[in-house]
Amino acid sequence: MTLTALFQRLRRMAAYPPALAAAVLLLAISPSQAQYKVIGADGKVTYSDRAPSATEGKTSELGTRAPSDPVGSELPFELRQVASKYPVTLYTVSGACEPCASARQLLKQRGIPFAERQVVTNEDSDALEKLSGAREAPTLTIGSQTLRGLAPDVWISYLDAAGYPRESRLPSSYQYRPAAPIVERRDTGVTRPANAGAPAASPSTPQAPSTDRPAGIRF
Repeated sequence: MTLTALFQRLRRMAAYPPALAAAVLLLAISPSQAQYKVIGADGKVTYSDRAPSATEGKTSELGTRAPSDPVGSELPFELRQVASKYPVTLYTVSGACEPCASARQLLKQRGIPFAERQVVTNEDSDALEKLSGAREAPTLTIGSQTLRGLAPDVWISYLDAAGYPRESRLPSSYQYRPAAPIVERRDTGVTRPANAGAPAASPSTPQAPSTDRPAGIRF
């Protein structure tokens, strides 16, 4: 659907009841049909839902996501909504780390779509300290919340409060992306491994939340 057609549909929707109008709009902008922006040789910009040929000008597809984004259209709608609002990131260390492996397994068993960032160099270690206030792994962020150290009951309580389903809703075809360094590498040189100042692998003991809703959670 072109932008002109979409605007025409929006004008017609003005007479619809609000709930029906929202449903129609959602279908109208569904990502199942790609939109393309084409800049011709004369500089004229056009939009189309048909993939242009290389001779028509410079083409870019609209509405695509970055590869590092764990929230994709392959997720069920309810799960995608929660993951977009409260994204989950797991911070671990490279190499042997039993608490890190346990944290990763906990999230996967619960069906949480998460991104994993690893401490590989001193630069990564510094970045983790700036982010969480400590050099400790595993560390979990849920939206604006930061949880240092593996404490399964606390992590589960925070995931519940954020609205993540208690049982996995991930499709069978879902694939977790490989862990990436915390700091983006901008050169191809050999990176210097993190020294003894890197995050410790042993978990800390966060404050226990209340039974109904974790105390102090502010999303």
